[in-house]
Formats: sequence, C-alpha cells, structure tokens
Amino acid sequence: MRDLNFNHLRYFWAVAHQGSLTRAAQLMNLSQSALSVQIQKLEHQMGHPLFERAGRKLALTEAGRIALDYADTVFKAGEELMSTLRGRPASSRQVLRVGALTTLSRNFQIEFLRPLVGRDDVELIVRSGPIRDLLAQLEAHAIDVVLANSAAPRDARSSLRNHLLNEQPVSLVGHPWTRKRKFRFPDDLRTEPILLPSLDSEIRVAFDRVMELAGIRPTILAEVDDMAMLRLLARECQAVALAPPIVVRDELETGALVEHCRLPEVNESFYAIIQKRRFPNRLLADLLPAARPTATGPASR
Repeated sequence: MRDLNFNHLRYFWAVAHQGSLTRAAQLMNLSQSALSVQIQKLEHQMGHPLFERAGRKLALTEAGRIALDYADTVFKAGEELMSTLRGRPASSRQVLRVGALTTLSRNFQIEFLRPLVGRDDVELIVRSGPIRDLLAQLEAHAIDVVLANSAAPRDARSSLRNHLLNEQPVSLVGHPWTRKRKFRFPDDLRTEPILLPSLDSEIRVAFDRVMELAGIRPTILAEVDDMAMLRLLARECQAVALAPPIVVRDELETGALVEHCRLPEVNESFYAIIQKRRFPNRLLADLLPAARPTATGPASR
C-alpha cells in the first residue's frame, strides 16, 4: 500500500465535515468533479467506500467514520504542532461517544463510565435521548454505544448487539420516619401512597402485574419517566417510591431514605447496546472487557 496521500485525506475531511461536495468544493476552490475524483482515489487506496448517498446528502460509512476520526486527529495534531512551537502546547485525546436513555439512572451511567472518567487521554461525549433516536445514531455511526434499561429489538438482519451489564433488584424506598413497623408487601399498598415510574418503564409493567394479581389498586401520587426526578420526589414526599436501589444510593447511604422492602418478582436490567463493526472504538474494550451478548429476551442479543 502506498503512503497515504494527505491532500486526498484533507479533501475527504472537508467533504465529511461539510456534508456536501458542493460546499466543500466551494470552500477549497475546486470543481465538484475534481473533488469527487480525489475522494475516489482515497477510497481506492483504502479499499473501502467512505461515503454513501442518503437522499441528496452524503453520509459516512463505517469506514468513513473511522477515517474521519483519524483525519480529525491528523489535522488536530498539525494544529497542536503549531501551538507547541508558538508556546501554547495542547494534547490529543481519544473520543468515545455515548448515548444514554433519558430516563436512565445517572448513578448507573457514572459506574459504567468510571474506568474512563478523568483520563487525560480520553474525551467523553454523552448524549441523552429516546431509545429510537439513540439507536438511529448508533446505526449511523454517530455514537459508539447506547446505555439503556431494555434490550434493543433485533431480527436476522440486525447488526445490533445487546450486552447485559447488570441486573438490579427493585425496592420500595421512603423516609425512615414514615413507618413504625415492618412494611408488609403488597398489603400495605392498599393504603400507602406511592411514587412510580411511568408506564413506559419495564419495572412499572412488572409492578402493575404484581398489583393486579394481588387485587390491589394503589394510590399513585406521581408517575415520572425520569429516575432523577423520582429520586427527588422520594426525598420530598411522605410516600414510598418504586426504584432500583442504585437510583437512590446516596440517600440510602446517608439514611435520608431507607429500603422498606425488595420486590422479589421485579428487577431492572441494564444494557450496553453496540453495533457489530469491523472497526469498533477501542475504548469500549475498557468498558466491556468481559461482557458477552445475552441470549434471552426480545430476541437473540
């Protein structure tokens, strides 16, 4: 393989960031046809297509996303060289792009990312959103991993892989002074008000099933789809709250909240969802060293 032509790489870099041959050609004072030829030469040299058509726009392929990461590093290194020689040194860093379900426990996210937090050579980009948007970004190679509390649906053509990271028990928690005797589950929920996750939550679905079997319709003070908000309400309200202990870990440690009981039939699962790629982000090895795709649930994961 010949040495990389950095002129071709810069042309690719410009098109990738502009998202358009037209804009990149104008920026670099070239014709579109000439710029297209240079991109084709780079693709031929690398042995992989770097772009694919998405309507009228150009979208990066997986190889294109990898090439762009390296191109960013190369041209950033050039800027750093000039900065160093001018007495303003800078450092290069690896980047990991993480998508996290909006409602996911912040404590769980921190625990997952802890091996990389604070590393001088790593830049973490964390984006929150609904699962559909995050999976679309994952498939478009815009993020490297999605953190969620449910597995991504798969079929025979899917390239998604679900890694089961942990399963947490789910408890009823509340203020220590709200109970003068041991909590009797589920009978005390006939009179005890409760704070619950929204109906979109899998643990809420499991809880409702238990209540239905017990013939109990609890008094619901609030339904929230954000575990951080559920945690705040649990601290403020004289009511029990349905939550995994990791969500209220700090409050349990300080005694601000206590665990009244655990629900034996209800658990919350935490997943790291990745896409099968020829060029996976190497930082994922620090976060998923022993994780194996699960084989049960909505589909073979």
